[in-house]
Amino acid sequence: MADQQIRRALLSVSDKTGLISFATALKNRGIELVSTGGTAAALKTAGLPVQDVSELTGFPEMMDGRVKTLHPKVHGGLLAIRGNAVHDEAAHEHGILPIDLLVVNLYPFEATVAKNAAYDDCVENIDVGGPAMIRGAAKNHESVTVVVEPADYDRVLEEITANNGATTLALRKALAAKAFARTAAYDAAISNWFAREIGTATPDYRAFGGKLGQALRYGENAHQSAALYLSAEHRIGVATAEQLQGKELSYNNINDTDAAFELVSEFASRAPAVAIIKHANPCGVATASSLADAYRKALACDPTSAFGGIIALNQAIDAEAASEITKIFTEVVIAPGATDEAKAIFASKKNLRLLLTDGLADSRAEGMNFKSVAGGFLVQSRDASNADDLELKVVTKRAPTEAELHDLRFAFKVAKHVKSNAIVYAKNGATVGIGAGQMSRVDSARIAAWKAAEAAKAEGLDAPLTIGSVVASDAFFPFADGLITAAEAGVTAIIQPGGSMRDDEVIKAADERGLAMVFTGVRHFRH
Repeated sequence: MADQQIRRALLSVSDKTGLISFATALKNRGIELVSTGGTAAALKTAGLPVQDVSELTGFPEMMDGRVKTLHPKVHGGLLAIRGNAVHDEAAHEHGILPIDLLVVNLYPFEATVAKNAAYDDCVENIDVGGPAMIRGAAKNHESVTVVVEPADYDRVLEEITANNGATTLALRKALAAKAFARTAAYDAAISNWFAREIGTATPDYRAFGGKLGQALRYGENAHQSAALYLSAEHRIGVATAEQLQGKELSYNNINDTDAAFELVSEFASRAPAVAIIKHANPCGVATASSLADAYRKALACDPTSAFGGIIALNQAIDAEAASEITKIFTEVVIAPGATDEAKAIFASKKNLRLLLTDGLADSRAEGMNFKSVAGGFLVQSRDASNADDLELKVVTKRAPTEAELHDLRFAFKVAKHVKSNAIVYAKNGATVGIGAGQMSRVDSARIAAWKAAEAAKAEGLDAPLTIGSVVASDAFFPFADGLITAAEAGVTAIIQPGGSMRDDEVIKAADERGLAMVFTGVRHFRH
């Protein structure tokens, strides 16, 4: 069956955007309208002729609307195979009329959860009849057209107009595929909410769903397809940001911008902070009395790598910061906001993407991370540990000074967002050397020191800024060699998780050099 005439439509929607104009267009084509509850009331108020579903079924809506469409006269009308003698006979015997178009969007469960609604309110917003009808109509797409969101109203009307009141099989297949995906995403949101509510970290079945946010030209490389999907989490970040200007974001842009924004959000309650990211790793992070000063300090850590990078700021961008940022080529700038003066300055850089989020991500918020592996996927809770909350244990003869403690916590915050093995040198609230993603921790310490020396040369300094700095390691030092490398670079204090079989050896090496060292008891591997 190719084209299918639409003679009867059932409409039951929670989102009434565009409903009246769509239903009016259906009525003008002589299509009979059947509806439920609030949808029927809205159609009647608009003066449209509509049959209430209770008239169709012969049963009233009951139990606070929980039971209204779960009836053979609804599901038979959706599932009956047109032209099948057995189905036609059953429909005739029981007075079941065919439903050719189903328009349903579901109770707003995801939005209810996002508002931190009470448990009972969330449960009441779990739709039962809607998904049942959607799945029935989608299964019978040979005969039934199913619409699950207002965005497809025009698409359906265009087909009906072009095909003299009918839809094509191609459209019905496309809408059926979308319908099944919608109910799958809906059920995923419900199941994951339930798992959180009952404290189950590892439910027997795990599902994820999302709505297409943006189709991307390609993935990490040109031969890979990619898209950005929006989850039910509604967490502030790159996926929720408004893009004010610049080219379309790429897969790598989105990945790197997410890394930058998550890092700078660690500094939500502190002074102005700036993070510069390249290939998902920070190449400079700093706090200062102004965003412009923080940017200059962050840039000084690795000015070479910063070219073409991603910049995240923890406060609304002012004109001074915008002027500094636009002095070199930058791919993306993301921040909670920007002044009109800053926007005007950025506007002169047509290729720069400016994203505004209207807030920071909650670095302590619970959530999940997942990644695919062959034959499955890994799921873990988000690393919500914040260095400000950690109780630091002094393990050396010398305790760190207050200034060192400030820099130690700062460096450990940054190390959390550096690919393992991670080493971060910091001084006066700014990174001065970063070693990322090496197979050996001592190599990360050496690379970070080398990059600090190169940055010092670029600035015309007599000595690298690692002199008098502190160092953070995302995991314990398995041997003393990494600590010794840092000591040779000029550090005065160390922060690390501890827990190595050779902790005593590492502590001894620190004491021999007059260094202060603290253990956090928390590791920050990032792979």
